[in-house]
Amino acid sequence: MTISGSGDPALVEIIVSVVAPGARAAWAEESVSDADMVILALPLHRIKTVDATMLEGRLVVDAMNYWPPVDGQIAEFDGAVDGTSSVVQALLPGARVVKSFNHTGYHDLEPDRRPSRHPDRRAIAVAGDDVRDVAMVAQVIERIGYDAVQVDSLAAGRLLEPGEAPFGARLDAGALTDAAHGAPLVHASPN
Repeated sequence: MTISGSGDPALVEIIVSVVAPGARAAWAEESVSDADMVILALPLHRIKTVDATMLEGRLVVDAMNYWPPVDGQIAEFDGAVDGTSSVVQALLPGARVVKSFNHTGYHDLEPDRRPSRHPDRRAIAVAGDDVRDVAMVAQVIERIGYDAVQVDSLAAGRLLEPGEAPFGARLDAGALTDAAHGAPLVHASPN
């Protein structure tokens, strides 16, 4: 696994060694060149700095959120009735975009992971239009210690965005399934 920042890999090497032990810091072009999956986790106002041609034909996981206090007001995201990932898909027309990891905090990923069938196992949702792509991301989610909850479509991923019930909530699969489908959040896991 390789991880890239917006510049020289040496600038993110120490962060990579702490956040993702075993991963290697690399230039973006190198990270993407033979990747089966690319996870975009950057401030959303920086999405237009990403070379869309570099991601053509790739499965891209949109782990981003639109935060006007950080991103400023961006009209195309303000009016995104089909969710911000639909806008990301339009900006990366050659990529296959799936939304995931955006409704949970990166700082919760390590402490919340649990083995399969653990009674306190948490869930992470994945939203996309292609069932194979959604399944591929779901496998990664399961492998890192979470139950994957599949959401109907990329547009339905808007239910995972800031202001919606699942956002920031640390939920089990049942509660996340209910919340991701618009049901009121009633049975969240403790902690």
